[in-house]
Amino acid sequence: MKHHAIEDLQSVAEVKQDLPRRALSRSERLERWAELLERSPHRRLSTLHETEYQPAHVRATMRGDGTPISVAFEDPVLRTAGLDNDSYGEAKRFFELSDEQLHKVICYCHFGATVSASTAARHIRAMLVENQPGLFARLRQIFFG
Repeated sequence: MKHHAIEDLQSVAEVKQDLPRRALSRSERLERWAELLERSPHRRLSTLHETEYQPAHVRATMRGDGTPISVAFEDPVLRTAGLDNDSYGEAKRFFELSDEQLHKVICYCHFGATVSASTAARHIRAMLVENQPGLFARLRQIFFG
């Protein structure tokens, strides 16, 4: 995928930026990302090299073609919901992830040069339940408000 600034595109095409953004919850965004990856579970996706060792400003701009993040960015639903590009920093912001969480999905140190789409999806789905209250906390909330 070749990236162009909107200003460059406006010289060759009419660019409409007034599409309504559909609000999705964090869970809906993560669920959608996992579903997109699961559509091609054996697809090998590129990882990003040593994200944990990069300064924050460098890490935020890291990107690569064919990464789990670029799969999300290819989706018009997630772009309409506010995913602005396929960089590490944008994925962190849009999906409301910590560096540690995103590192588990995208970093070379866990998978080597590539990761299967199904493995990335499994790590994303794990984030959906990370912050869920345990059974007893949910029961207490149900019965005692």
